[in-house]
Amino acid sequence: VANRKLLLILSSAGIVLVSALIIILSVSSEKRVLNVYNWGEYIDPELIELFEEETGVHVNYIEMLSNEEMLIKLASPDCVYDLCVPSDYIIEKLIANDMLLPLDYSKIPNAKNIAEKQYEFTDKFDPANKYSLPYMWGTVGILYNTDYVDGEITSWSSLYDPQYHKDVFMLDSIRDTMGTALKYLGYSLNDRSDEALGKVRDLLVQQKNDGIVQGYLVDEVKDKMVAGEAAMAVMWSGDAMYAIEENDSLVYCVPEEGSNVWVDALCIPKNSKNIDAAMKFIDFMCRPDIAQMNYDYIHYASPIRTVVDNLPEEEAANPTVNPTDEMISRCEFFHDIMDYMDVYNKYWMQIRA
Repeated sequence: VANRKLLLILSSAGIVLVSALIIILSVSSEKRVLNVYNWGEYIDPELIELFEEETGVHVNYIEMLSNEEMLIKLASPDCVYDLCVPSDYIIEKLIANDMLLPLDYSKIPNAKNIAEKQYEFTDKFDPANKYSLPYMWGTVGILYNTDYVDGEITSWSSLYDPQYHKDVFMLDSIRDTMGTALKYLGYSLNDRSDEALGKVRDLLVQQKNDGIVQGYLVDEVKDKMVAGEAAMAVMWSGDAMYAIEENDSLVYCVPEEGSNVWVDALCIPKNSKNIDAAMKFIDFMCRPDIAQMNYDYIHYASPIRTVVDNLPEEEAANPTVNPTDEMISRCEFFHDIMDYMDVYNKYWMQIRA
């Protein structure tokens, strides 16, 4: 009987020990997973593998569709993201809503590699980079096929020319598409008036009614332009550069009326479960060799000084990759208009309908 009691005690202890080990392993496993929320096709996949090899942290890379979608998901009580890459105006909103963690620069030594020029940009939405570090930057413009258009494209007006029937792709992005229309009509990208937004709606609806628009797209538009499926498209500069390298009939321009200059930046949501790994990832992406690999893969303008300094002469002179000061002077940053977003959404629904 005594032996049976002893065996029972040992058996119970063993179950408790095994259960404890399972819990420890589970917690350990959770700590070694980093959930990254970023745009599609916006990182060299090899870099994720390198980060995992160097740190032992597994990366779940989740693709986002829009800044507005990101904002909704980060505000959710069951948000799982440890690191995100929003654009400037969304960072402005996240900071205002106290939804981001301040960065610990003692854990991000490679932050010193960011070019000084970038701080002139980020000061507009995150002074002193307290909550974010730039990931990529660029402009919004028109990518056009010289085989399908007459002469040089220099104005947003080309998007509304009936001769390009079913020959124009627009971005499925409320701020970008409505913003380009605002600039064409002579307004600010951040206009809040019903008069301006009503004119934008009428312009974009007329464009559709005239049969000019072939579709509203995001990531897939660059491949369609490479394949010669349209005369022109509203496009981000990095995607335009990728397309140009694949098809030498393509040209990118920032229209004379002006456009958007933007910065996407690395941030840590306040409810991140793996802050240290998020810091390591930010530091990793600011490393010159890693930044160079990423630039070579995605073609967006890098904020890392050595990448900019080492650009081949032809690329350094290419305003698609390296926008000139004159181009930037014609551009604006988007700012947070979330308190007015219901009005934008109302007009956007009418446009898309």
